[in-house]
Amino acid sequence: MDEELSTLSATVGQALTDSKLVLACAESCTGGWISEVVTATAGSSAWFDRGFVTYSNAAKQTMLDVGAETLNTHGAVSEESALAMVQGALAHSVAQVALAVTGIAGPGGGSPGKPLGTVCFAWCRVGQAACTNTRHFFGDREAIRRQTVIHSLRGLLALLDGAKTVP
Repeated sequence: MDEELSTLSATVGQALTDSKLVLACAESCTGGWISEVVTATAGSSAWFDRGFVTYSNAAKQTMLDVGAETLNTHGAVSEESALAMVQGALAHSVAQVALAVTGIAGPGGGSPGKPLGTVCFAWCRVGQAACTNTRHFFGDREAIRRQTVIHSLRGLLALLDGAKTVP
């Protein structure tokens, strides 16, 4: 793991430790990369509960209770689906804070309405309203996925710092 991801992981770990919170992740397009980054930090078992890799719609439904209506109406790559994923991660873990990502990393799969590099995010802390946003990243599959990992963890840090919305 490179220095930027390692530093970000350590910063997230310290923020969660300081806040006495435990994290869960719900990942689609990153395939577990966020969970890999946070568990690369020694001692992460004190502040990381679990990661859900829900690549297929069926996995989103069975593991995180994302509704078929949400997926049919908005698609897997939508803020609505990311929101349902983050809520499911909290409901199916002991975590008090969670993040979720779902997107199109490529090289195929994009459409005019949701081009390659579209990624939807959600963050939620128990007892607070969730934050969602959508980003459009550029580059190859690995670059899009890496940018997704970074944005998701920076968004988590913003949420832990008291932000009501994530930039």
